[in-house]
Order: sequence, then C-alpha cells, then structure tokens
Amino acid sequence: MKAYIDPGRRRPSINFIDSIVYSETTDLTGNPMKLEMSIMLQNGNSEMKAAAGIDDMSRKNVEKPAILWVPGGGYRGADKNLMVAEVAYLAEAGYVVASMYYRSSAEEKYPSQLKDVKTAIRFLRAHAVEYEIDPEHIGIMGRSAGGHLSAMAGMNTKGYDTEEWGEFSSDVQAVYDMFGPVDFIELMEADEIAMKNNPNHRWKCIEDTHAGALLGGNPKTMKERAVEACVANFITSKTAPMLIMHGDADPLVPLSISECFYSRLCDAGLETQTEFYVLKNGGHGTPEFFQPETKEIVLRFFDKYLKNSKR
Repeated sequence: MKAYIDPGRRRPSINFIDSIVYSETTDLTGNPMKLEMSIMLQNGNSEMKAAAGIDDMSRKNVEKPAILWVPGGGYRGADKNLMVAEVAYLAEAGYVVASMYYRSSAEEKYPSQLKDVKTAIRFLRAHAVEYEIDPEHIGIMGRSAGGHLSAMAGMNTKGYDTEEWGEFSSDVQAVYDMFGPVDFIELMEADEIAMKNNPNHRWKCIEDTHAGALLGGNPKTMKERAVEACVANFITSKTAPMLIMHGDADPLVPLSISECFYSRLCDAGLETQTEFYVLKNGGHGTPEFFQPETKEIVLRFFDKYLKNSKR
C-alpha cells in the first residue's frame, strides 16, 4: 500500500533533555554531589537542528508555564525519570515539565531536600529563556515524599534558599500534592502504632522509619524537631493554590493527614484556592491517580493558576 497524506502540524513534537545539572552541593560527609534534572517541552525539531543546523522556521518560540515534578521514594532516593511517562500529558498540554533528583536521607538530613527543591525552582527561572519558560508561572507537583516537599515549597517560605541562583525567586504559583506525608508527627505516630501491633513489622524503632531516617539525630527529640517538617505550620497568605489527592485505602500515609492539612488551609482562609479529592479504593500511588478523570482534574487546576491567572 502507498498513500499520500497531509497530517499537518497541530501537535508539536516533545523533546526530552536529560542529565541537566541544577545544583552542585555536598553530602553528609562533605563529598561533592551534582544534582540533576530532566526536562520535557514542546521544542520543535531539535534533531533537524542538531544534524543540519536548520531550525523549524514555522515554529515560534513561546514562553510556557513550567511544572516541577518531585518524585517519591520515602526520601531514600528516587529515579527522577521513573514516573516521567505519567506526567508527559502535561508536556502535551503545553507545559515545560522538569523532573528532579534530590538528596536522599542517607545523603543529607532535612531540610536539605527542601533546599534542593527550591534550588531547582530557581534554576528553572535562571534558565527560562533557554527552556522557553514563563518565569512568572511555575507550578510543582509530587507523590508521597515528593508530595510533602512540593507542598512545603508551595508555602513560599523564606529561609530555605541557598546561594545557588540566589538572584531568582523560589516561589511557586500552584501545587499538586499527591498523598504527601505533610504531617511528620502524625506519620510517626501511625508508624509507632503499626510497629506495636505487628511484631513482624519491617521497622523496629522510630529511627528506622522514613521520617526518622530523614530527620536523623536523637530519637527522643524527633517529634519535637518534626515540627519543622509539618507543612501546615507554614501556611500564610503567600501559600500557593493547592490541589490535594489521597486514596481512601492508602496503607502507608494515612488519609487523615491530608484531611487535616485541607482543614488547616481552609481555616486559614484559603478554601477558595484549595481542592481536595479523595480517590475511592486508591492506595499509595495506585493506578487511580493516573486515570483520564484524575489527569483532567490536574490539568484544569494547573491551567487555572498557571495559564489563565496572573496571580
């Protein structure tokens, strides 16, 4: 069979750029580390430009809002590209999508991970022209540990910025928190109950848990120090609009954590800019979070605050 067709150019091509160093820092022992991100964006025919030195002249460079994807993994370390296919729909919708690696709990203790996230946001603003980013409209999203760090970044709190790209803001304009453990005290208490009720539990003491490993230090003072990692304690009028999704069958992060977080946001007068969805039968990152219905909610939320708003 031979056919002559005219598919047109309605859909721009998506480019994937990997191994972008956004930060040069150190681990717990002072060893140097290079932290990387990857970026997906609608960026014309980059292969043609690389091979022939010719750009797609029919395409105009247009600033696009950006979304930073922060992966989960219990703060133990996560592949920045493991779930990147599940957020490709955002690049298809016209967003620049960056996915980052941040230091694990074995490499540094909290709040270094939050500092990494805020550094990545500043990097995107510093390189807005290169990656066709609208620096005034940057959102953030993450699952589990990444949801917690995304929500914390969305408080737009000063004090966790480093000198890297220091002339740029780390504020974000919208946040999507996927079942993040945004209250470390409640999370540790739930882990303590689980360990007490199950002699064969994978953890034997609080310092073994994800939260305990991230905080480090004296186990007796962990809950006291966990206050700094509880997102609701940082809610102000500068807090970004928040989308929260949590499954009602999550075995790792209790649904009550997100319920309490939503209540605190509403109590602070932020109900009109906060959306909370409980997913029926949703577990911890199970397929319910990546269905067309949930993706439509996510797109509508980000479009409202990153494309249709000058907040």
